[in-house]
Amino acid sequence: MQKVAHIIGAGISGLSAAVRLANANYKVNLYEATQQAGGRCRSYFDAATNLTIDNGNHLLLSGNRHALAYARSIGSEAGLVGPKRAQFPFVDLKTGKRWQLDLGDSRLPLWVFDDARRVPGTSLRDYLALAPLIWSSPQRLVGDAIPCEGVLYQRLVQPLLLAALNIDPPEGSAGLAGAIVRETLLAGGQACRPLIAREGLSAVLVDPAIQLLQDKGTAIQYGRELRSFDNAAGRISKLSFGDETISLAPSDAVVLAVPPRAAASLLPGLKTPTKFHAIVNAHFRYEPPQGQPPILGVVGGLVEWLFAFPQRLSITISGADRLVDKPREELAQAIWQDICRACGITAEMPAWQIVRERRATFAATPEQNALRPGAVTAFKNLFLAGDWTDTGLPATIEGSVRSGDRAADLVLSAG
Repeated sequence: MQKVAHIIGAGISGLSAAVRLANANYKVNLYEATQQAGGRCRSYFDAATNLTIDNGNHLLLSGNRHALAYARSIGSEAGLVGPKRAQFPFVDLKTGKRWQLDLGDSRLPLWVFDDARRVPGTSLRDYLALAPLIWSSPQRLVGDAIPCEGVLYQRLVQPLLLAALNIDPPEGSAGLAGAIVRETLLAGGQACRPLIAREGLSAVLVDPAIQLLQDKGTAIQYGRELRSFDNAAGRISKLSFGDETISLAPSDAVVLAVPPRAAASLLPGLKTPTKFHAIVNAHFRYEPPQGQPPILGVVGGLVEWLFAFPQRLSITISGADRLVDKPREELAQAIWQDICRACGITAEMPAWQIVRERRATFAATPEQNALRPGAVTAFKNLFLAGDWTDTGLPATIEGSVRSGDRAADLVLSAG
């Protein structure tokens, strides 16, 4: 008899769990409270720019094993594109200086020994000073583990950790920051090649998963918010969606892949992160200048990362609580000025869109990290997934997929 798994939430963590279980010959029922899949990682048509844009500019790296395996399993890995070598161009808007960090294609961080490939103005000693971060405790602050000053910090460490932690790095968890460093900079260029979904996040990470699940007979139901559940003998026995209650067989499993606030309301007593920080993304309908790199790190300005897509220039600003209430037109103008300086262009501001996510990710502090629950719950057949669960990483796509994989593996081992 075919086993059944009920996946609550069709974000990336829910989709990765659903795909893993469907490929293991489970009958999967997928429920999503909104009218679309993908959660914070999706694309949509924007009338202001007349383009399909992403609700967030997400960057993957070639060392994100779980995310790439997920893309491979749904047949969309080719949609993640990037340079053949792990090269990151940067510009400092204050000084006008431009440089390229070249991590090469080795499995070892040999680039730190080559002055031509390091951040300009840095020495090997500067990189060795980052060593305490690598195996730091999650309870330790980044600011207590490494010096948060100097050229290397300003030109590489700060932009890297701000993007990963979505918090001013000195206040972040050194353990989470160390996990990022271990899986990227310390793993050599082979793990650091930047990858973006050039045709959009949904086209690469969402739509192919939905198609695969439908092909395998998965019932995907939108507008279905789980309101409560019943339990008996230490197992979830019923799922209530308000207008319908579904009874579960003793062998059925449930993966709860919803935001932390929703999870806490369904599971009284569940500890979850309680503080969150904003991310601002902006999109401008403008054909990138010839030779514009797909990804450009920006230092010394409002913008942090600039992405070049067909017909579009997009930016990301992390730790952006200060910007969530700034007038939209004023914010767009300030961002466009940075883009013009970064790209070396002079142009009137084109059609634009600002996307502000007030609660984009949990605050990656030691205190908030300690509130992240594991995948296992008090119920034998209920497992948690989401980038806010204890993945060992900050709130990233890799962490989302890793959490979905973990929940699915627990279902498989329990079954």
